[in-house]
Amino acid sequence: MAQKKQYKAETKRLLDLMIHSIYTHKEIFLRELISNASDALDKIYHASLHNEVEIDRTKLEIRITVDEKARTLTITDNGIGMTASEIEDNLGVIAKSGSFTFKKGLKEEDKQDDIDIIGQFGVGFYSAFMVAEKVEVYSQSAKGEDSVRFESEGEDGYKIETVEKRPIGTTIVLHLKADEEDENYSLYLENYEIKNLIKKYSDYIRYPIKMNEEQSDYDEKGEVKETKIVEVTLNSMIPLWKRNKSELKDEDYNSFYQDKFNDFQAPSKVIHTNLEGALSFDALLFVPSHVPPAFYTQDYQAGLQLYSRGVFILDHAKDLLPDAFRFVRGLVDSPDLSLNISREMLQHDRQLKAIASRLEKKIKGELLGMLKTDREKYEAFYKNFGLQIKYGAYAQYGANKELLEDLILFGSSKELKMVSLEEYVERMKEDQKEIFYVSGESLAKCDALPQTEWVKEKGYEILYLTDDVDEFVLQAFGTYKEKAFKAINQGDLDLGTEEEKQALKDKGEANKDLLESLKEALKDQVSDVRLSGRLKSHPVCLVSDEGLSFEMEKVLAQMPDGAPNMKAKRILELNSEHPLIEALSKVSQDKVKDYAELLYSQALLIEGFTLEDPVKFSNTLAQLMIDASK
Repeated sequence: MAQKKQYKAETKRLLDLMIHSIYTHKEIFLRELISNASDALDKIYHASLHNEVEIDRTKLEIRITVDEKARTLTITDNGIGMTASEIEDNLGVIAKSGSFTFKKGLKEEDKQDDIDIIGQFGVGFYSAFMVAEKVEVYSQSAKGEDSVRFESEGEDGYKIETVEKRPIGTTIVLHLKADEEDENYSLYLENYEIKNLIKKYSDYIRYPIKMNEEQSDYDEKGEVKETKIVEVTLNSMIPLWKRNKSELKDEDYNSFYQDKFNDFQAPSKVIHTNLEGALSFDALLFVPSHVPPAFYTQDYQAGLQLYSRGVFILDHAKDLLPDAFRFVRGLVDSPDLSLNISREMLQHDRQLKAIASRLEKKIKGELLGMLKTDREKYEAFYKNFGLQIKYGAYAQYGANKELLEDLILFGSSKELKMVSLEEYVERMKEDQKEIFYVSGESLAKCDALPQTEWVKEKGYEILYLTDDVDEFVLQAFGTYKEKAFKAINQGDLDLGTEEEKQALKDKGEANKDLLESLKEALKDQVSDVRLSGRLKSHPVCLVSDEGLSFEMEKVLAQMPDGAPNMKAKRILELNSEHPLIEALSKVSQDKVKDYAELLYSQALLIEGFTLEDPVKFSNTLAQLMIDASK
């Protein structure tokens, strides 16, 4: 005789919350029910290890049956089963978890056994009511008591009755709701949809999930020759990341990555790591060999997939990676993460931060290893994702300096190749106090700047910064290994000998009137005109005063909100050894302004600026050429 029972008023409200509010996607119900079935199998497996029950452990399984006509979806396991009182406790009281109680009661030595208890909240069963109008549960406990049937239509309560003896285990029958205008419940009666959901959420449940399906053989004409019912296993059971690394080949990792992350190319780097102890997790990470579509846009979905004991939880767990490493794809599987009640979201806790910290260090270590042992491969990686690392280094005013400074490459005057800061410092001259750099559109244009010639002749290496963010990164770093960064086209460059400095001072005094005349002519454009201690064969250059640099001025001007009025203070420098100085000293006073503006325009073009009035520049140049020919 079935006993009709009512949920308590507060339990009815909680049940309504389970059905309508906790889960984001209705399809989650299948994950929850399969996870519960897996727990039941774990429990009987554990009992068999302690000789509490005799079973063939190789036959433990979960079976799914679809009946389209009856509109039922059935999930069966041959796990531990439940008695009438256990059904009352576990299904009649929402949020009371038998799995949690079982795990809590394990002895310390039992916890070393290969037991994974997934469900610990006791609400997963009720997710069934998101898609079912009625749920039946048939269960036979391994303890040998009567078989029991539980039936519920949700908030109206439930019935429990004794039924004819059944095999040990539990069967859940979902009577699916009728389709609605915006809900297609019949979808869960389609074999392909069941397969997709198992693959997505439960592929790594360690027991086989089986289902029967029709398969047809065709004759030569393409007509059905025979249709038969075939049993198929829907899950792969053993996650790749749980297998011993010594058993795996590159092909295994590459195939897994390309299939799981829909990439047509193999990854450039695989990072397979695990940690056991107070904090336990497995991680399988991949560095793509090319830039994913939309990577440098806000539309790109970064983050790692999250699993808990092989059960898929979240697709993009962003908190597990620093933004600088957002190019990394992969997954983390941990039994220690605190999840919210629906298992769809992470709680922000110490375990999560600890895993993120371990992954951060591991990724850095692997990339540094690639940099030191396979330079060509690292530079190919850096070409794809170096900009992201630089953005990460600049973010939060250099907070990630220690993590990223050794991973960054810049162009160099040494053979026009890429160089790390560590390599630069190792090659520095013994008396060198600063790391020299200059910015430009390309390595070639940097190398052609007038200011580089004299610095290179002095034996100093120069970093060539070609990305907009480069100078901002160096500003955020401040120093590297106690060496400050110094732009060779900004402020004073104190590299000359005492004799050279004195000679420059003397020539400045000798050409004082000329310099004053040029400065007066350019008073609206420059803050000073002076002889240069940084030019060798070139006649003129433009340098900025301390503070805002030319490169920063350009970057700020290009920003959406713009900063057109933020300009670096310009200083025009003339080569004291160039014949130009003598030629200018002979120019008549009425032509000084024209020559001054011509020199200034040339210096602007060299630094990559556009002229405000190119027509005027062209006309002035033409007129001076005409005058010179007379």
